[in-house]
Amino acid sequence: MRNKLFRKVLEGELPMPKAALTLGAKVLAVDGDAGSIEMEFDAKEEFTNPMGKIQGGFLAAMLDDTMGPALTATLDESQFAPTFELKTHFIAPVSVVKVLGRGRVVSRGSNICVLEGELFHGEVLVAKSTATALIRSFSSSAK
Repeated sequence: MRNKLFRKVLEGELPMPKAALTLGAKVLAVDGDAGSIEMEFDAKEEFTNPMGKIQGGFLAAMLDDTMGPALTATLDESQFAPTFELKTHFIAPVSVVKVLGRGRVVSRGSNICVLEGELFHGEVLVAKSTATALIRSFSSSAK
């Protein structure tokens, strides 16, 4: 894995981002060479809509927090990649459960990347997403 900072997060030397903690994110597997990742999320009671299902914005956040780390694993530690565009398809309602996320880098140029992500409850696909991310470098003033 190229990104040493990301590796430190995976090894528990650095904390997970607060958004990931809120979503109950846990990295199950990551392949920095392939740009792929498998994550687990807690679809919590606090995330439900009036129908008792997980509100779509939380599912989109889970997808974003799956695809982003798949790309981050491929970056140098001097780089970051904010999401520029995110499109999500909600396929099936999600109850309060553990959700599996799978993400991958589809295409990576020098500045623009295309990503895909899927969320599953068991074997059931519940949501999928595509995203465009922009690779940026930290400036010396941002450190």
